Amino acid sequence: MEDNRNHLRFLFVRAGRIFALAAVCMAATAMAQPQPTADSRSATTQTVLSPGLASPDNQRYRIGAGDLLDIHILNRPNLSRDSVRVDGSGMIRMPLIESDIQAACKSEGELAKEISKGYLKYYRNAQVDVFVKEFHAREVALIGSVNSQGRYQMERRIRLLELLTFAKGPSDKAGQTINIIRGPRTDLCTSSANSADTAGGFISLRLNDTLRGEEKANPYMEAGDIVTIPEAEQVYVIGSVNTPRSLPLKEPITVSRAIAMAGGPQRDAKTDKVHIVRQLANGEKSEIYVNLSAITRKHAEDVMLQPNDIVEVPESTGKSMIRSLLGAVVPSVANLPVRVIP
Repeated sequence: MEDNRNHLRFLFVRAGRIFALAAVCMAATAMAQPQPTADSRSATTQTVLSPGLASPDNQRYRIGAGDLLDIHILNRPNLSRDSVRVDGSGMIRMPLIESDIQAACKSEGELAKEISKGYLKYYRNAQVDVFVKEFHAREVALIGSVNSQGRYQMERRIRLLELLTFAKGPSDKAGQTINIIRGPRTDLCTSSANSADTAGGFISLRLNDTLRGEEKANPYMEAGDIVTIPEAEQVYVIGSVNTPRSLPLKEPITVSRAIAMAGGPQRDAKTDKVHIVRQLANGEKSEIYVNLSAITRKHAEDVMLQPNDIVEVPESTGKSMIRSLLGAVVPSVANLPVRVIP
């Protein structure tokens, strides 16, 4: 028993020495760590990054001509500047720095470091923050059959599909094409090696391909791009149908489908002599008669409609509205305004 007690006493003493040694080591390690100074703590806020700068280098927003910058220098209010305009050559000026500073093609962080270097002869570690206050160098326009037309300022690179989401998507009248008018690029950041890509041009894409996110139909937007979605061409269904209306030709539509989309024929409709008025390229009119009942039974061809066709489902009484509407509808279709994109 005495031997056991002595053995336990030895183990407790040894464990106490180990714990004491560990505590001394931890304290020494903590003392060896460098303590943060006021300068090091403030250095973490040297540059405030915009959301776009959190992305990879090719996604970062690069300052361009026309942008407005706020430039703040810590504890140097006499040197800080608000609403500094980047001039047409991409340069800005700052107090005490004799030469112009190139701002174009730099991110906010890169320009902050450049300005800090310019003050080295006056201040050893000038802490500079640069913020883009207004984005003017990366602007695109979106017009046509979209739910929210407008000009959009890009703080980062975006693709066409993302731009459409900001415009709340295409409207119900949108056609099947989406066009990009790309003017000659005057980007200061474009190297001469890429001069072949700066000539601009006209790009026409299938809207459905873009909405599916297919890469070939979802290009990156460039500054100055004008994106337009033309309205779909129309056909008109009138007469003895439940909902006379115009229908956008987003895809090929047959006469039976058009009548169905207009609510179907009314009870007193004369479906064996549906009247189609088609305006030809030379300005003349062509008239086609189809038997909807025969089409339904698959005994006759379901005629494919063309842009500006007028489909009249007559009443069984023989009364026809087509003559009264021809003088109003057809001229109005022919005289629709042509939109010219500058």
